[in-house]
Amino acid sequence: MKFGSFAVAITSLLHALAAPTPVDIEQRADSAVTPIGAATIASYSPYVNFAHALAAPTPVDIEQRADSAVTPIGAATIASYSPYVNFAAATYCSGTATWSCTACKRVPGFVPYATGGDGNGVQYWYVGWWPSGSSVVVAHEGTDPTKLLSVLTDADALFGKLDTALFPGVPSSVQVHSGFRDAHASTAAAVLAAVKKIIAEKGATKVTLVGHSLGGAIAALDALYLKLNLPSTVSIKAVTYGQPRVGNQEFANLMDQKVTDFSRITNLKDEVPIVPGRFLGYHHFSGEKHIESTGVWNACGGQDNTSTDCSTGAVPDIIQGNLIDHLGPYEGVWIGTLSC
Repeated sequence: MKFGSFAVAITSLLHALAAPTPVDIEQRADSAVTPIGAATIASYSPYVNFAHALAAPTPVDIEQRADSAVTPIGAATIASYSPYVNFAAATYCSGTATWSCTACKRVPGFVPYATGGDGNGVQYWYVGWWPSGSSVVVAHEGTDPTKLLSVLTDADALFGKLDTALFPGVPSSVQVHSGFRDAHASTAAAVLAAVKKIIAEKGATKVTLVGHSLGGAIAALDALYLKLNLPSTVSIKAVTYGQPRVGNQEFANLMDQKVTDFSRITNLKDEVPIVPGRFLGYHHFSGEKHIESTGVWNACGGQDNTSTDCSTGAVPDIIQGNLIDHLGPYEGVWIGTLSC
């Protein structure tokens, strides 16, 4: 039974316990009234506390209300995200090696250096040089529902520790979705090698990570990975679309500390950003930009902002979500094979 159904069932049970039954009504006519002793009264304390616990907000909710400011994002800033959504859309296309796909052509001048993946066991990815943005770009494909292994990766929601060979100095208390961790590890070495090559050739001082859906989760891990494995003179920026939760509270805090330029874009009623659930111990890091409609974006302060103007508040459960919103449109751009 899902937690929401459980809570409804418990609430109904509490109401039923409080309601008089027909037997109660009949017996009031001739029932004796006797005082109840202190010991019996005290024995009911656990039940009262249980009822209060069901109604109370969780500590996570309380923490996030303190910094849950929501501010509108201006038109110029919204427009500045156009290249990133096309970088994300291009990951689903076969023309990235020659930069010839439809989404590719919307970001002219980009020079691909390395590509990889098969879209099944390993998500498609590419690394290249973006002259107009003066940045190395690393982009990862999201989940293609027709590819079984991709779906299985998303379904594997167990926590696991990060490999300190890839993430030096990260404590064992930092836990992430083990499927996302393994997907990232399968491309990490090749991505780092390509990034280092471009930095050496171009004198680059900025790396931008981009991804959609599962690709957003991999991009988030890549952002931390590159931050820990590149010189401190190289800045890290990340932009993800429809990204699910990746790790626990300790991971979210570490991301906020290490990757300060992160835009986690969520769209309308997309339910993917609310999974895996917070009740499993997953937490989003900061940086959410929530799209309410075309041209109307909100900057959502804090981690997992519960305002209804942000994803976690707008989509309280997957039943109230809309999977089509996961694909877009993101300011007119659909992410997936439609952009190829």
